[in-house]
Amino acid sequence: VQLQASGGGLVQAGGSLRVSCVVSGGTFSAHTMGWFRQAPGKEREFVASITRSGRTTDYAGSVKGRFTISRDNAKSTVYLQMNSLKPEDTAVYMCAASRSYGAISNQSSYHYWGQGTLVTVSS
Repeated sequence: VQLQASGGGLVQAGGSLRVSCVVSGGTFSAHTMGWFRQAPGKEREFVASITRSGRTTDYAGSVKGRFTISRDNAKSTVYLQMNSLKPEDTAVYMCAASRSYGAISNQSSYHYWGQGTLVTVSS
């Protein structure tokens, strides 16, 4: 299973950005999908996850109400819509896929990882 994230870039604080992740080499609809991020000098952290059907999602407290995760199983793609961006959202955003069930926030439950896309929020 290969994951390729895209859509990162430079945006001003308060702005919006959508990142995408295309999955190939596996059955996309058979995987829970998650987004994680790693800021410079910090550990990787959970951002959001979505179940196989897309009916259940979970968010980190720091992004709840501002970010929305969604998926299109027909396109094997998961999205992260980011609104009201803050400088502290600056990070490399990575998508991950899990063969486990549920909206998962535990990094160790994810089996496949993409390389990530850089999001920079200027103040």
